[in-house]
Amino acid sequence: MRSTKTIHVISAHAEGEVGDVIVGGVAPPPGDTLWDQRSFIAEDQTLRNFVLNEPRGGVFRHVNLLVPPKHPEADAAWIIMEPEDTPPMSGSNSICVSTVLLDGGILPMQEPVTHLTLEAPGGLVRVRAECLNGKAERIFVQNVPSFADKIAVPLEVEGLGTLSVDTAYGGDSFVVVDAAALGFGITESEAKDIARTGVAITNAANEQLGFSHPQNPDWDHISFCAFCGPLSTTETGLSGKSAVAIQPGKVDRSPTGTAVSARMALMAAKGEMHPGQTFDAISIIGSKFSGRIVETTSVGDRLAIVPEISGRGWITGIHQHMLDPDDPWPGGYRLSDTWGA
Repeated sequence: MRSTKTIHVISAHAEGEVGDVIVGGVAPPPGDTLWDQRSFIAEDQTLRNFVLNEPRGGVFRHVNLLVPPKHPEADAAWIIMEPEDTPPMSGSNSICVSTVLLDGGILPMQEPVTHLTLEAPGGLVRVRAECLNGKAERIFVQNVPSFADKIAVPLEVEGLGTLSVDTAYGGDSFVVVDAAALGFGITESEAKDIARTGVAITNAANEQLGFSHPQNPDWDHISFCAFCGPLSTTETGLSGKSAVAIQPGKVDRSPTGTAVSARMALMAAKGEMHPGQTFDAISIIGSKFSGRIVETTSVGDRLAIVPEISGRGWITGIHQHMLDPDDPWPGGYRLSDTWGA
């Protein structure tokens, strides 16, 4: 075998959503801050294309790059690469990264509980991992501050008419819609229609509503559409199904940690959820993230919450991605049958 590069990856998933982790073979990108490094990767595209495009990647795959932390409190840092975005934060990917760091022996595990501080491009996140017999069994992630943006605003979507939507930030930016109002029960058979409809709603929201993070002007768009099912009451709080449509057109298999955070911020703003309560978010495949509001805070002039989400992650394999010097597609390729227009 011959290769001009070899990238070492530990593959994982969190409650069904793939989040591979690059553990070697890639030098840290240039930049004084983690956000600068994230921006270099987003603009340069070389690494993104190599690991996300076919034949090594696919629309279903997220890939995370471990880098040395910039913040003195952080034990490790990572940059998230999703099919279309290089976002500030991701709940499922933070669970995958924590699982790989501990189950892979990169950071020491302490049983029954290991505490970590990780640095994402969007800020520090505190991790608490319940560990047993050498396995991180459940990962609790204290996410970045999350807030409601617009509530019950009209949105015109071609073919759907006028919708009433919310927008919010939970480490990434969302337009949030009532799934039942659009005829969705959030079942596996609806995944293709949810993905297609969600992309149309996200595009319309970016055109008509927009988004601007009050402390990070670089984050100025809506990434995802969250379809939220009805809420039910539990002994400790609330429960509800949801499905998130991810550009360019897929449905998150997990309940989406940033969406859980954004939804809790919206529920707090509407008086539907309070600190001390829990929220169980159920995905389209029946997996679950549990969330709670740790405390209230502010982001600029916005009232916000500090959310915690928890879920499970599993390592699925170890890979070495290589590039033969004669490969005619060194950056891979994308076709519209899976990647959309």
